[in-house]
Amino acid sequence: MSEIKKRLSTILESPHFPTEEKLQKICHLLDQEIHYFNWTGFYFRNGDKDELILGPYVGAETDHTVIPFGKGICGQVAVSGETFVVPDVHDQDNYLSCSIDTKAEIVVPIIKDGENIGQIDIDSHKLDPFTAEDREMLEWLCAEVAKIL
Repeated sequence: MSEIKKRLSTILESPHFPTEEKLQKICHLLDQEIHYFNWTGFYFRNGDKDELILGPYVGAETDHTVIPFGKGICGQVAVSGETFVVPDVHDQDNYLSCSIDTKAEIVVPIIKDGENIGQIDIDSHKLDPFTAEDREMLEWLCAEVAKIL
């Protein structure tokens, strides 16, 4: 996992790419390196509105380009500000299905100056694939992303 962190740091610290491109490169890296990450993307708070808008992502197209706070896993994290790991999405009443293939999801908030400004959302086609190392790496990543936003 530390090798991935080094590569993520290189992207984040690069003076050659605008922020949007860095986020896209992060999605690509995670998608390529972690085989059970089947959809990887960012959502960000839409100004002062209580909704999230889709940012850079890698994976199948999604209809969920705007998510109201409280709706689905992403909307719940927008309210709670806490990482949410869902080993089996079919056990969640408040799940927004992006793909019939999605079986698990992890959403990690991006906190800047005490405010929840966005999140990384990762879907998997495997049941219960996310490890403690995945969570730690993604929480580290979101703290690092907050510094460039």
